[in-house]
Amino acid sequence: MKKDRGRLEGKVALVTGGSRGIGRAIALRLAEDGADVVVNYQNKKEHAQKVSKLIDQIGMADELE
Repeated sequence: MKKDRGRLEGKVALVTGGSRGIGRAIALRLAEDGADVVVNYQNKKEHAQKVSKLIDQIGMADELE
């Protein structure tokens, strides 16, 4: 929904399990709505890196170890 874009600007969202599946979709939507998104993952760093790249395309992403 385009009317929702930016409504979460200035907010930070932590998405656990955000590297794939529903968590990934939620992380991307939150980023589209303007939130700064932190993606937590359990074992597949490659999946989290892909999500980080997609979020970067939406706005801004940083990778933390």
